[in-house]
Amino acid sequence: MAALALECLFCTPARADLAAGQRAFDNGDYAAALKEFLPLATQGDHVAQYGLGLMYGGGRGVPQDLVQAAKWFRLAAEQGMSSAQYSLGLMFGGGLGIPQDDKEGAKWFRLAAEQGDARAQFNIGFMYYEGKGVSQDYKEAVRWYRAAAEQGNQDAQSHLGAAYYQGKGISQDYKEALKWFLAAAEQRNDDARFNLGLMYYGGNGVPQDYREAAKWFRLAAEHGRPEAQYNLGRMYFDGQGVPQDYVQAHLWFNLAGPAASQTASRTGISLLR
Repeated sequence: MAALALECLFCTPARADLAAGQRAFDNGDYAAALKEFLPLATQGDHVAQYGLGLMYGGGRGVPQDLVQAAKWFRLAAEQGMSSAQYSLGLMFGGGLGIPQDDKEGAKWFRLAAEQGDARAQFNIGFMYYEGKGVSQDYKEAVRWYRAAAEQGNQDAQSHLGAAYYQGKGISQDYKEALKWFLAAAEQRNDDARFNLGLMYYGGNGVPQDYREAAKWFRLAAEHGRPEAQYNLGRMYFDGQGVPQDYVQAHLWFNLAGPAASQTASRTGISLLR
């Protein structure tokens, strides 16, 4: 979860205690942080409440207790703290300490997203794309993906690229897809790297270039992406963009595992995801 958000601190005893708690939290002295946060949180300080949520959620200085984490996140979220709203959305989405509820998750993600939280913007966009907790709406998904992507969120950049590539919620535009995939790939996003490999392999929006495709598949494959591992193995097997090498092909096929191999063997190079 997120690091503790700092706020402007005023020269009052309560704010001084909060500052001490924040310093202790950031330095990993969770016993001291708990001592400062607990009385402030009980009095209604939303930053201290959020800090307790992080501590209970991660078992930092206290036994991990997701029920307590959800309780403190909710108290801070109800006061309008975007980081707490995002965290509470995660708790509802995963059924962590509270009953799983996609509608509630979407509600809290949207509240945080409307305050500019890029993580929440991506998550509510994904929920609109999948129709989880909200009615499926590709245009609304793209709107939130773009908001987060423009803030540098790599997952949103990759998903916005996929929306442009597939023409879902927006007119198909390979140049825009390439732009956003590259932006995400520069942040080492393996979905974007894999999709760049597909673009260069198929010559979609770029000149077909097997060497460039193999480069991007390799980057994703080396980080454990099974489809990329299979595709790189297939390119070694066929000698496309790399020297033909059955030993390398066998190595990458084995790393991909049977599920990726069986899926891709029916279609050739795996489809965009």
